[in-house]
Amino acid sequence: MTNKKRIFVKEVMNSGYGTINGSATIMDALTEMKRLQTAVLVVNKKDEHDEYGLILVSEIAKQVLNKDMAPDRMNVYEVMTKPAVCISPDMDIRYCSRLMSSLNLTRVLVVKDGVLLGTVNPRALVLDGLAAIETDD
Repeated sequence: MTNKKRIFVKEVMNSGYGTINGSATIMDALTEMKRLQTAVLVVNKKDEHDEYGLILVSEIAKQVLNKDMAPDRMNVYEVMTKPAVCISPDMDIRYCSRLMSSLNLTRVLVVKDGVLLGTVNPRALVLDGLAAIETDD
């Protein structure tokens, strides 16, 4: 890394995220996504020893729409990605970007001490993070 200004994930993360239970139907997830105007929902933990999951519109398209499955007869747990990749709010955005790129991820969860704080995506890393680094030079 260079000596450029550091921007941390906590500075660019989205703390306004939607959640859903794994037992909900895909139709429930779609309704919630439309209501929140988002393409991703965090799937709640079943208990303290469980992990968070993610359900993305792109996965619903691949696993439900493309296969002509009934969204009211499939559950979120059948389509979700679990465990979701979780990162520290104190991670430098450059490392976060490298991690997301190497794992081909569109979202990661920001978690501290087991508590979900928010989500981050490449758009936030670039537009909110990289742009801030470059304008401060």
